[in-house]
Amino acid sequence: MAALVLGVFPVILTFLTFLHAAGSDVTWPAVTLAGVTGLLTLCLWRVRRRDAGTDRRVCVLVLGDIGRSPRMQYHALSLSRHLYDVTFVGFLDSKPHPDVLTEEKITIVPVTEVRGVRVGPKIVTYVSKVIAQSLQLLHVLLTMESQSHILMQNPPGLPSISVAWLVSVLRGSRFVIDWHNYGYTIMALSLGQRHPVVRLAKWYEHFFGPLAAHNLCVTNAMKDDLQKNWGIEATTLYDRPPFIFRETPLKLQHELFMRLAKAYPHFQSDESEVEENVEKVERTVFTRCDLTDDTVTLRAKRPALLLSSTSWTEDEDFSILLKALEEYEGFIKGGASLPSLLCVITGKGPQKEHYRKLIDSLRFEHVKICTPWLEAEDYPVLLGSADLGVCLHKSSSGLDLPMKVVDMFGCCLPVCAIHFNCLHELVKHEENGLIFRDSQELAEQLQSLLSEFPASDGRLGQFRRNLRTSRGQRWDDNWDQNVLPLITAP
Repeated sequence: MAALVLGVFPVILTFLTFLHAAGSDVTWPAVTLAGVTGLLTLCLWRVRRRDAGTDRRVCVLVLGDIGRSPRMQYHALSLSRHLYDVTFVGFLDSKPHPDVLTEEKITIVPVTEVRGVRVGPKIVTYVSKVIAQSLQLLHVLLTMESQSHILMQNPPGLPSISVAWLVSVLRGSRFVIDWHNYGYTIMALSLGQRHPVVRLAKWYEHFFGPLAAHNLCVTNAMKDDLQKNWGIEATTLYDRPPFIFRETPLKLQHELFMRLAKAYPHFQSDESEVEENVEKVERTVFTRCDLTDDTVTLRAKRPALLLSSTSWTEDEDFSILLKALEEYEGFIKGGASLPSLLCVITGKGPQKEHYRKLIDSLRFEHVKICTPWLEAEDYPVLLGSADLGVCLHKSSSGLDLPMKVVDMFGCCLPVCAIHFNCLHELVKHEENGLIFRDSQELAEQLQSLLSEFPASDGRLGQFRRNLRTSRGQRWDDNWDQNVLPLITAP
């Protein structure tokens, strides 16, 4: 077929040119139109060309950092587990999970984040960034092998939704959007609801969103909203923890704390305990390892390990946690029998330096705060070692759920989470954690849950036992049930 088209087209074009030169009624516009039409036909044939492997190839797209997009990494791993060849497109700013890097059926195609023109009004910068990013993404998607599906994350969706849809039309791929939230509601946090860019982004999502062949979303509340206000039929795919998220054995806890102690003094032993044969004992602030038999135990007078993770963006107000920690410090100074705290806040993001300065200005005696960036393989180990998690994610739309809490629950780690509309779909108050509304309520919850620490028979221990017994589906089973039928459908 290709040879036929390539052979016939030059003959027809040459014949029309000859007729024009011979003085016939064939005009140059007709010749030009025929040439352009033929070239477009050839181009369309080329981009839509399919081969024997097309049906087993899927493009997973996120116009963000792959390493900080766990759900899309899980999609890629699930597809590869079912023997699909995955082309994973996104920014490569931080290291993806090792399983993604070592899986032979996953190929990462990095794109760079475009900054746009840096002079003139902000709107010029923004428009130029969108245009340049669109052209880059269009080039990447059109030059890769043909794919049966393009599965993309939204947000961010500007300009990736329109580009992915166009490529799907041109190449005959099926376009699938995984709705994590709405991009325009995130923009509104910093720009305001009535800002022209926010209104444009809302129109953009409303226009292009319904063009997808299939849609996934993270909550039933979002599913209902997509149906009611967008006319989109979506499948709810709850975030579920993969098997890497589980309670961490003491030996692995100690090894992690020893590694972290090299970079962060917060994890180093205070050497306040006096022991015989100290050279045969290895200690961190939490653990003690007897090197003679390699036995690891938790130190009786250890601090409680409080853990939170964040992208340091506007939808998480960490001043709430800092104020709660100040009140907790006050409880101890006032005579309350409470453990010291090491609060570890992981993640990268635009507001990190702002909060780092606030943290540095605090003068605590009984509370220490550490803000490390963890490798992907260390994060689940730390979650599985913590005593209590804190979540400050407050959905911009009120329709998505914090994946960090899903991961914490996978590690049977109880959580204190700030309230928003659909949080009850995940956090069950007084069952697997507590829901708070302000810093004072969070401080009171910390005091209540840690009042019997490190004993395991209090409320904190009960929440952990509830999580162990009520553990639901893991990611693989959930994905096979909800997504695989969409991918394999004829």
